[in-house]
Amino acid sequence: MLSRHQDPIIAIATAPGRGAVGIVRISGPKLKAWADMLCGKNLQARQAHYLPFKDDQGEPIDQGLAIFFPGPHSYTGEDVLELQAHGGPVVLQLLLARCMQAASQLDTATGMPLLQGLRLAAPGEFTQRAFLNDKIDLAQAEAIADLIDASTGAAARSASRSLAGDFSKEIHVLRDKLIHLRMLVEATLDFPEEEIDFLQKADAQGQLERLQSQLSKVLERTQQGALLREGIKVVIAGQPNAGKSSLLNALAGAELAIVTPIAGTTRDVVQQTIQIEGVPVHVIDTAGLREGDGIDEVEKIGIQRAWDQIAAADAVLFLHDLTRQHLPEYAQADLQIQNALSTQLPAGVTLIHVWNKCDLAQVAEPISAQTRAATSDVRKVQHDIHLSAKTGQGIDVLRAQLLAAAGWQPATEGLYLARERHVQALKRVQSHLEVADAHLRAQAQSLDLLAEELRLSQSALNEITGEFSADDLLGVIFSSFCIGK
Repeated sequence: MLSRHQDPIIAIATAPGRGAVGIVRISGPKLKAWADMLCGKNLQARQAHYLPFKDDQGEPIDQGLAIFFPGPHSYTGEDVLELQAHGGPVVLQLLLARCMQAASQLDTATGMPLLQGLRLAAPGEFTQRAFLNDKIDLAQAEAIADLIDASTGAAARSASRSLAGDFSKEIHVLRDKLIHLRMLVEATLDFPEEEIDFLQKADAQGQLERLQSQLSKVLERTQQGALLREGIKVVIAGQPNAGKSSLLNALAGAELAIVTPIAGTTRDVVQQTIQIEGVPVHVIDTAGLREGDGIDEVEKIGIQRAWDQIAAADAVLFLHDLTRQHLPEYAQADLQIQNALSTQLPAGVTLIHVWNKCDLAQVAEPISAQTRAATSDVRKVQHDIHLSAKTGQGIDVLRAQLLAAAGWQPATEGLYLARERHVQALKRVQSHLEVADAHLRAQAQSLDLLAEELRLSQSALNEITGEFSADDLLGVIFSSFCIGK
């Protein structure tokens, strides 16, 4: 797609389906003469012109607005024409077809098509051109898609801050300080007899330490932004009839899952995204975990899918039924599930023991100390919460615990949205700076290695804003955009 970025492109820029207004967008170099011919009028820059959109026979397709944005003062940095018509799918397709037909008409003076090479835009290609023409950097381009896809109000506001450049500004400050430090180090490499004294007088060590400190703060905020964008995946697991579906309904505040006293009612995964303080929480109800006779093939598949979801979770809510804890068979089945969780949960996954039906249980006693000792695992953070999915008692405590387990800091102000690739890039910067610090402390013997680590740090920073990005990375990012954006 990068090799064709000089072609004029066209797309329907509004979502599929019927709507009050639909937009056909065209971008490319030197559109003005063609746009005037298409609209039958001299279009003034950035002014809305109400006029008829006609087909090649002069018959009206629709009445609407035409707005011409001359480059470089446009979204893409090229000439852009927007045709705003009524939002019927057929009308927009006719309008798009008319534009394609008008582009292929021959210029009487040159014998060439009036708009050579006009083609349908690929996903995200308008935004990609804005990036390639230095209208926005890569982090801002991603923020456009994130703003469209935002699932909570907090995520939308944070994406807007990223689009405005808040995140990019922090990266540029880090980059400028890193460049200054690189300049000091590389300037000394040609004068080995003076390099140590020079770096000491320039406080290179202090500059590096301050850079590391500032990087840690940016990384922390970026991790919060990534959490706000991605959310957390929470899987509810446990034996049949422990109240998993009721807990999903209680967390979501709606009757999403079927609740009956019949074991095995939930046969497949049921997922709902809720928000807690603006953070998306993807809650997944799974089939009851059990073994033995009486399990048909459909339920077996559901149980296997439950374990697949558990393996990919950020947090697991292991639901216990307090009204059945005194039953030996039930307690033994709980123990078997916990043993399986202990061996199958990835390192770092939060395991929360949720003791349900506390409104019915006379004595809310957790499992024995012997059972807990047999299933404890230092790799996993464990918590205990007593609640009633039926009455809602304890649900707010669980919500707060989920946010805490995810590392959410609600006091964070002015948060910008970020992606996991940004977090990983900053972690690489942090790693390179740690090695650079070690080389600087080693002094004369390692200054060439120090310079290389600083260069690698800057390269990782540049990946975030796209000042250095491989074409395949750009292809992956922009292919996730919607057509027309």
